[in-house]
Amino acid sequence: MSKIVFVEDDPEVGSLIAAWLGKHDLDVVIENRGDQAEATIAREQPDLVLLDIMLPGKDGMTLCRDLRPQWDGPIVLLTSLDSDMNHILALEMGASDYILKTTPPPVLLARLRLHLRQRQAPAQDTLPTTLRPHKALQFGTLCIDPLNRQVTLGRTLVSLSTADFDLLWELATHAGLIMDRDALLKNLRGVSYDGLDRSVDVAISRLRKKLNDSATEPYRIKTVRNKGYLFAPHAWDTEA
Repeated sequence: MSKIVFVEDDPEVGSLIAAWLGKHDLDVVIENRGDQAEATIAREQPDLVLLDIMLPGKDGMTLCRDLRPQWDGPIVLLTSLDSDMNHILALEMGASDYILKTTPPPVLLARLRLHLRQRQAPAQDTLPTTLRPHKALQFGTLCIDPLNRQVTLGRTLVSLSTADFDLLWELATHAGLIMDRDALLKNLRGVSYDGLDRSVDVAISRLRKKLNDSATEPYRIKTVRNKGYLFAPHAWDTEA
């Protein structure tokens, strides 16, 4: 049974959603304060974190931002705030998904199960061998060392999670080629893109930020409209 920590300050909403998910083999622990959520997550070690946005003590957006550097599991915002700006901001903060509370329960369950399946990453010895060669890749000031799993940009060591490093390596070993979401998900996690999963987009956004790429007009990890992402091999001559 997968465990979810649900941070929700409305007792009625929390109990209704927890009861629904509980009927479908999901163990839900409810925390009603944003400023106590990190301690609860550290104690419970859940498979997924479900966050409301409007919370006492610390709002869900801030909580998501603070959690992401120390926890690489799925973080899903469940909110009544139907706003494109909030949706975009949540993804920029590191959220895996943004779901409205008006979403039908079966759809909510399907979305959460999708993230939980993707959380179950393949064992290390089943990963494609392209992820574990011993020769570092150099693109101008960017160096990617797969043996030590280190990335440096100029003289700066770039801190990446395991999943983000693997994504960067997959893009860099296909430099100059367009990689669509389906190919990236299949190569990295062994699952197909279902049209809803935003985890690749979120990870790309994090990579761009950490590698000093532009958020509005990216030129190092480019978005090719309706096709996917392209790692530009000649865009790393300077650090910024």
